[in-house]
Amino acid sequence: MKTLRLKKQEERRLLAGHLWIFSNEVDSQLSPLSSFKAGELVLIQDARGNSLGTGYINPHTLLCARVLTTNIHTPIDTLFFERRIRAALKLRERNFQTPHYRLVFSEGDYLPGLIIDRFGEDFVIEMSTAGMQACQTFILEALQKIFSPRSILAHHHLTSRKLENLPLENELLAGTIPEYLAIEENGCSFMAPALIGQKTGWFYDHRNNRARLKDYVSGKRVLDLYAYLGAWSVLAAKAGADSVVAVDSSALAIEYLHKNAERNSQNQKIQTYTEDVFIQLEKFIQAGEKFDVILADPPAFIKRKADMKTGIQGYKKLQQLCFKLLAPEGILFTASCSLHLSAEELLNVIRQSSLKNSSHPRILEQLHQGQDHPLHPAISETAYLKGFVVSTGA
Repeated sequence: MKTLRLKKQEERRLLAGHLWIFSNEVDSQLSPLSSFKAGELVLIQDARGNSLGTGYINPHTLLCARVLTTNIHTPIDTLFFERRIRAALKLRERNFQTPHYRLVFSEGDYLPGLIIDRFGEDFVIEMSTAGMQACQTFILEALQKIFSPRSILAHHHLTSRKLENLPLENELLAGTIPEYLAIEENGCSFMAPALIGQKTGWFYDHRNNRARLKDYVSGKRVLDLYAYLGAWSVLAAKAGADSVVAVDSSALAIEYLHKNAERNSQNQKIQTYTEDVFIQLEKFIQAGEKFDVILADPPAFIKRKADMKTGIQGYKKLQQLCFKLLAPEGILFTASCSLHLSAEELLNVIRQSSLKNSSHPRILEQLHQGQDHPLHPAISETAYLKGFVVSTGA
């Protein structure tokens, strides 16, 4: 194993528990980045030669190395991944009654660059780095040993894989492709497409937030934006909403939304629109529509720091349109999964957007990601999901 030597005092973040190393923190004289191959394991040392741990490296990226373990005597092999995955599993089984959850949440479970979602006997994994990709055999062997899965699918859509010069095609890694991925959540049953859905096929992170709908939607008219497969829509209908209008630009998503509505005997309550959300919102405004509860859970408008200005404008526009469509004393569930947008910044967007409509907002609840997306205490980026339940009135 080659040695990655850091510059003087650049070990401070690692000693505080962080897992990342940037290329400008590396002593390029003693360990030139050009001497490493993307994905290979490295021994990490401080400027004095003291060992800090074992990790993997990609010399071609700014975030060039990630720590896997601080114990340099621990081999990175199938047993290593088995132990980490079992530890993650123990936490999930403490919080969830059915085997449907994010099993591994990257840095939050001390496996940087690895996501694993569990759908009963089917598993979907994302390996966002060359280092994790190089460990694929170990990961698969660990999953087989612990679970004996029916299938293991790889979703390789992440833009970070492009930065790491990794292929973007989804693929079956083990078993047979299921007809669909099955999910049980908040008393509802869902299905998701296996290899062609967004991300890993489902968004487990909002599970707890969706459970809050029961206190707000009974007898109400609900609008669900970026509805995807109907996780919010179906639960709102089942929780007693009079009617639900769901909007998504994907025909495939709307197709599965209808399947999931029927699966839960809620298809009579749900009306769908296959359209760009901003275009459809303008149409609703022109038609004089009003909704008692609006659910606005968009994809990330800010994928890079360079997108901050345009992304914030996008969030402002979305909030403004929502406030225009809310009935008096309405409720807005609004959220952002943009890593670079803080909860404070989202709250400021809500405040500024409400001024355009004299909405007099009140924040009733703050929304967070669920327990299967644990935060790493030294890595603020693991706290990516933020949201608020907003009440409007005089």
